[in-house]
Amino acid sequence: MESELPLIGRAQSHAERVAILADSRSFRYREIFDRSARLASVLLDGSVDLEEARIAYLIPAGYDHVCAQWAIWRAGGISVPLSLSATETELMYTLNDSAASCVVVTRDLQRRVELLCQELGLRLLIIDDLDAAERISRLPELDKRRGALILYTSGTTSEPKGVVSTHETIQAQIESLVNAWKWQPDDSIPLFLPLHHVHGIINVMSCALWAGATIEPFPRFDLDSILKRVASDSYTVFMAVPTIYVKLSQRIDAMGDDEREAVVDGFSKMRLMISGSAALPASVHKSWAILTGQQLLERYGMTEIGMALSNPCEGERRPGTVGQPLPGVEIRLKSDQGDVVTDEGMPGEIQVRGKSVFSEYWRRPQLTADSFDDGWFKTGDMAILENGYYQIMGRQSVDIIKSGGYKLSALEIESVLIDHPSIHECAVVGIPDQTWGEGVAAAIVLHGDTELDLQTLRSWSQNRLSKYKIPKHWKVVESLPRNAMGKVTKPAVTQLFAIPNAELGDDNGPTSRLA
Repeated sequence: MESELPLIGRAQSHAERVAILADSRSFRYREIFDRSARLASVLLDGSVDLEEARIAYLIPAGYDHVCAQWAIWRAGGISVPLSLSATETELMYTLNDSAASCVVVTRDLQRRVELLCQELGLRLLIIDDLDAAERISRLPELDKRRGALILYTSGTTSEPKGVVSTHETIQAQIESLVNAWKWQPDDSIPLFLPLHHVHGIINVMSCALWAGATIEPFPRFDLDSILKRVASDSYTVFMAVPTIYVKLSQRIDAMGDDEREAVVDGFSKMRLMISGSAALPASVHKSWAILTGQQLLERYGMTEIGMALSNPCEGERRPGTVGQPLPGVEIRLKSDQGDVVTDEGMPGEIQVRGKSVFSEYWRRPQLTADSFDDGWFKTGDMAILENGYYQIMGRQSVDIIKSGGYKLSALEIESVLIDHPSIHECAVVGIPDQTWGEGVAAAIVLHGDTELDLQTLRSWSQNRLSKYKIPKHWKVVESLPRNAMGKVTKPAVTQLFAIPNAELGDDNGPTSRLA
């Protein structure tokens, strides 16, 4: 039998355990192992090895998703998960940039990519139709140093960039978290986080499958369904972004006494609850502890490095901090002057080194080289060390917005908005938001005497940007603030939204006209 990757090989030792629990149906590790081998045979289509061909897939969380991912890996390909909320333009960009050769999709989502595949000349496979395939006698042997996964992340460029991780990188990320967070075979966890994001794909799905635990996937964040399962003591581990904890608290507060007691009791019994992908307000940390008795574990990571810092699973969890380096991860702080920070309380850029760090930005060698400092990845995030715990101070780049757990590129959003026929100039920033961490805000300069209807602009944006990228706040200005060199000054743009007036459009309000 072919040599299996450790994540997949471990499935054989967990064979009869339940891996996926969905729609009252259980899928065992043995079933995922066997089905992914058959799907891998279809992907190979007579070849002996995909040799790192990029295979994209648009599949909701669940049995199909895991089988597709494992099949791509077992056939020797690089998996490229597509966002379920992506627009046609965004899907086209990812397929083009990754040079994907094939797209795997469920029948329900076939129409989302069918015309794109025809236009790009890509092979389209409907996963529902592939179960009759026979497994070939032997799948390729894989070196862990081969490419395994490309996740697209926004940055300081106007276009998302592909982060390439090897099988070795993924294994290091998983082993570090399984060790630090003490994953066990009897753990169970809901999965409602996006699976084109490291939080869902590594922290939840891959760690659970490595441990032999059970995943209950949800096609989207269904608040009431999840709370019913919590009330029935269905989970031992829970991972979410701060926005979700705010929504959970609000929903629990609105419950009747009996329902509220059952839900709170379900949360209080969990072994571990984690918050990440955005800063957790200290007020939310405190209120959740008062409500459920759970001290949320905060951690820090990003697509390029997986998780790097974490409060302890056992020990003091300090609100407002992201803890200490995870097993196998090296951390240093570098000052603006280029010196390694050795004193506590002094700020510096977080730089990371270790096997869990990505290998390259896809087809961007110069950007890859510029992102490292003598082997240390430059995160662009500033932090200080206080009494042994790291505290995030902010980001070096003002063009990165963290909203609802997503890291968004202001430049990417600007490049879309500037295509609107009524918009002459625009600047996108993040402004403080109690629920989302940061809300996306756009200051725009219109052509001449143009008037722009807010609802029309929102509708126009929905066809070009994922929902979470669309600005929640809009403001028309006569001109954008600039420095002496003529460059737009983003801090001054942010200040524009601190001044309330009739020209401020807000997604939460009734404003119907921008100017």
